[in-house]
Amino acid sequence: MPNVRNREVVKSLAEKFKAMKGLILTEYHGLTVEEISELRSKLRSLGSEYTVVKNTLSEIALKEAGIEAGANFSGSTALVIENGDIVSSAKAVFDFAKTHTKLKVRAGFLDGKFVDAAVVEQLSALPLREVLLAKILSSMNAPITSFVNVLVANIRGLVTVLSAISKKQAV
Repeated sequence: MPNVRNREVVKSLAEKFKAMKGLILTEYHGLTVEEISELRSKLRSLGSEYTVVKNTLSEIALKEAGIEAGANFSGSTALVIENGDIVSSAKAVFDFAKTHTKLKVRAGFLDGKFVDAAVVEQLSALPLREVLLAKILSSMNAPITSFVNVLVANIRGLVTVLSAISKKQAV
């Protein structure tokens, strides 16, 4: 890593690695520039970044960030640096990989350790954070809603009886 440009790349990557919530390693060999740009724009809207960096520079930056890279860096590797919701980024990558078969997920980095592609795929199968929050809120509201319905049932029954009596007397 003798030149200044490589040092700046490593320094920038190390800062990103320290601040990231997760990392997905992909193999991008065979994708066109347009396809990579499409994936980048999808991930950018989710708060993540898709970048292609030399493996040696990535390994050095990971080491500077205090992360052991292991044997995950070989061949053409691109990184999805996740700064937003980890699940939505994983979903976007796997949805893109369904239509672009040349994109392969190699591994991921979650909770301080590297995991294989199967774990990242399981993560992408989870519902989004907003959906989970909506389910929690609806389950919290269910007892209250049921209680209100029970209280209103007596009043509703009284109104029905009074309505029937008034119709009977009107005839």
